[in-house]
Amino acid sequence: MLAQRSRPIIHSVLFLILAMLACNMPGAAPSAQAPVVDATKIALEFQATQNAPVPLVVDATKIALEIQATQNAPGPVQPVDATKVALEVQATSAAAQLTQQAEQPNPPVVEPPPADNPAAPAQDFKARMKNAKILVYEDTPGIGLWISDALNGLGLKYIHVGDALGRFMENLNSPVQWDLIIVGAESKTKVQGEFWDVIGEKISRDNTAVIAEIWYIDLLGSGRLKPVMSNCGIQFQRDWPLAESIYWLDSSHPLFSDPNNAMPLINYSRYWQWQAGDLIRLSPGSNATLLAGTFQKRKSDYGVMATCHDGRVVFQTFSNHDYHQDQIIHLWQNYITYTLKNRFAVVP
Repeated sequence: MLAQRSRPIIHSVLFLILAMLACNMPGAAPSAQAPVVDATKIALEFQATQNAPVPLVVDATKIALEIQATQNAPGPVQPVDATKVALEVQATSAAAQLTQQAEQPNPPVVEPPPADNPAAPAQDFKARMKNAKILVYEDTPGIGLWISDALNGLGLKYIHVGDALGRFMENLNSPVQWDLIIVGAESKTKVQGEFWDVIGEKISRDNTAVIAEIWYIDLLGSGRLKPVMSNCGIQFQRDWPLAESIYWLDSSHPLFSDPNNAMPLINYSRYWQWQAGDLIRLSPGSNATLLAGTFQKRKSDYGVMATCHDGRVVFQTFSNHDYHQDQIIHLWQNYITYTLKNRFAVVP
């Protein structure tokens, strides 16, 4: 638009230059030569100026007066000082360019969008996981502390009370805000009664994560474990006398893929020749999820693994040592990672 408006100015300048030269030529002395003005060069200079990124405004009147003053000077006709004319054009155009730039509004400052950094949450979780407060009851020192092996493999710190019930209760009632409580009650039935009162309160009041390996639900009957299971959304179904193949009911569930690709426990090596565990089912209206069971297509009963409380709690109702050690350790590492991740999601 501005370049189009500048074209009449160019034409006016050229017209004035040629007109002044024409007027002065007849009155010049024979020996004097009319100043030679290269109109083509001036036209090209103006054209180049107008084709610049910011078209420049040329003061045609000032240039015309400059030429007229030169031609009307006394004495011999002086040649037009092309350099001076060019400097005038350049100075006038530069000033106009600065004025035009100053009048243009500053473009809005666009802040770059924050860069997505998917690694940051993972790094934050790993840091919190390394400092998690973990309390472990595990009563299988004679046949292998596989839960401890899983924790050690993850490089985590924890308080291990073995099968010392007094120390376990003391730590449960301590001021420590536990992130994860693990109950590996495989060889005995000592963890019952008031222990489940405290653990149930930790789950509901403190959003504590809990993993419980407990195979003797039938022996506890309707004791204090029952309210904890009810709040989880699971029920005792029946006793399970001997270990069998265990199938994942939802192989795409994140518990089975982080940090290990946990394979279904198809192969077993029976250590316990009685009371292998218990089968559980979902309560009516339950929000729990059965993750594994003895029948691949039964999603609401015949279960041996369940998660509830938004993934902060996992119940395992079969015995670790009836299956292969490497598979159990990988599975427990997934339990630990999954429950802690969900614990940290709700606890700043």
